[in-house]
Amino acid sequence: MKKMKWCFFFIVILMGCKTFSQEKDLLYFIDKARTNSPLLADYQNQIKISTLDSLLNRATYKTQIGANLNANYAPVINGYGYDTALSNGQAVSALVGFNQRILGKGQINSQAESFKLIKDALIINKKVAVKDLDKSIIAQYITAFGTEKQMVFNDKVTSLLKEEESILKKLTKSSIYKQTDYLIFNATIKQQELKALQLKQQYQNDLALLNYLTGERDTTLVKLKTPDLTIKSDTEQGNIFLKQYETDSLKIKNADKLIDNNYKPSISLLGDAGYNSSFIYQGYKNFGFSVGVGVNVPIYDGNQRSLQHQKNSMALATNESYTQNFKRQYQQQLLLLNQKFNQSTETNKMLQSQLVVAEALIEANKKLLLSGDAQITEYIIALNNLISIQDAIAQNSVNNLQTINEINYWKSNE
Repeated sequence: MKKMKWCFFFIVILMGCKTFSQEKDLLYFIDKARTNSPLLADYQNQIKISTLDSLLNRATYKTQIGANLNANYAPVINGYGYDTALSNGQAVSALVGFNQRILGKGQINSQAESFKLIKDALIINKKVAVKDLDKSIIAQYITAFGTEKQMVFNDKVTSLLKEEESILKKLTKSSIYKQTDYLIFNATIKQQELKALQLKQQYQNDLALLNYLTGERDTTLVKLKTPDLTIKSDTEQGNIFLKQYETDSLKIKNADKLIDNNYKPSISLLGDAGYNSSFIYQGYKNFGFSVGVGVNVPIYDGNQRSLQHQKNSMALATNESYTQNFKRQYQQQLLLLNQKFNQSTETNKMLQSQLVVAEALIEANKKLLLSGDAQITEYIIALNNLISIQDAIAQNSVNNLQTINEINYWKSNE
């Protein structure tokens, strides 16, 4: 009997290997999701654009050079026409001009800082988007993995029941068991077959949703490897969500500097060189150049500077309020999640102890079944109890992994 049972298990394993076309792990789906995500591609392009914007802004500090050609003729016919004192009759100018803004080091640094903060904010937003995407992929992977484990176990139970059924059938023919006992046992097998089918269909749906989230079009039934999830360590100060508030605060403070810079005197050096003539006298000598200085000094603008600083001050206070609220909720969230993790660990210990008893009871009933002394109804009750415990263990394992996923979402920066 033992040799027959081991052969049967070997056949079941081979059949299971044929069911799954290949084996995939969690990293496979995460990599696919990141590659296919248009949101991550959008953020990456925005980061590159912010770098170009910074370079464009620096280009405005450099000397601006432009060429300009103008020619006009204002005829006077029979005494009618423009006043030649104003129009000169005709004029031609072909000039190359330049304009150089003179900025203080503080102004240049403040503007450069504003572009840096924009880029930093985009990088943080991209990291948060990656975390959100990874979290959804991991959560669905865990769900599909849990369903797969239940499916494999219930397939195994169904196969074992069919093995026991063939033995029971022989014993029933030998009048050791009643026909009603055999029919009750057979009905249990049919129920188990239905449950196994439903779990297979659920696994197909869970796997399809996982592929949908990764952006892949795939209906292949694959085996999922056990997800390697452990709680990651991190400090509150390095939290990526907290960095969002820190960046917003720096943006507001830098905005104050930009406001002050706008009220500083601005100086521009101007100049041109070329040909400029009205042809009234020795037009061939009208080649030359000119230089100049432009100065702008703000004096009074209706107290706008003070009002803008007040707005930024209130925005800074609001941001600080959100920061403190996040810190409180962050700590509370981790406390709740760690509590759930400890509870699921404690529940698993209890379920494992129940599983030992349930398996021992099943083994005892199997021996009684072979000798013809088993009560079929008691055997079925014991079997259902075993299945219920295994389902509870699988669900508790899924809950445990989902909790780890949640904890890592809030703690990890990667």
